[in-house]
Amino acid sequence: MSRPPPAAVLAAAVIGALVVAAVFLLYAGETGTGPADADPAVLTGFLDVRAAGLTTVVVALTTIGSTAAMAVVAAAVSLALWLRRMRVDALFLAATAAGASIVFRLLKSVLDRPRPPEVDRLVNETNESLPSGHATMSVAVLGALLVLVWGWCGVRARAWLVAAVVVWVGAVGASRLYLGVHWFSDVLAGWLVGAAWLAVCVAGRAWAQRRAAEHHAAADG
Repeated sequence: MSRPPPAAVLAAAVIGALVVAAVFLLYAGETGTGPADADPAVLTGFLDVRAAGLTTVVVALTTIGSTAAMAVVAAAVSLALWLRRMRVDALFLAATAAGASIVFRLLKSVLDRPRPPEVDRLVNETNESLPSGHATMSVAVLGALLVLVWGWCGVRARAWLVAAVVVWVGAVGASRLYLGVHWFSDVLAGWLVGAAWLAVCVAGRAWAQRRAAEHHAAADG
């Protein structure tokens, strides 16, 4: 029996580790254990730093980083890639965004965790709390876009792009805490759920690219 290629083994290990971490954080949030022990203190800390001007900025930030906004960005870029006949990349981005949306919505429905007290919320939210959809979609969509441009960038550009994505994802997650619509563990779980689904889609893209290369090689031969 032939051994799987090292890249496949590495991909499986990364996906497995991210899935385990995501499940752990979902369990912690649902049961109020582990990292969720910090939920009340983190919420109080964000309540203490609220200010009118800052709230305006944070509301704008959370709107730009919303699940709907991320879906629109993914759809627009996917369409552009499809029109340029970059079909694998178009399907990769579309599947990453759509799958992440489906996954976090299913998890919310199953776990049914209440949001923080309504009196502490600065914006209206009506669905369940765990995991944060904003956190999930920001990691999945921005991570997918980063994967798509990775090969076109030099080392310095890659470093700046990674830093920009990390800062943006962190800021969007923090905005949900500041606005009082998520617990700290909701955001942590959302980040890991998004990362786990992104890893699955990246592995699928790599497989599709290998198959396409093999097909072209066979046709040329």
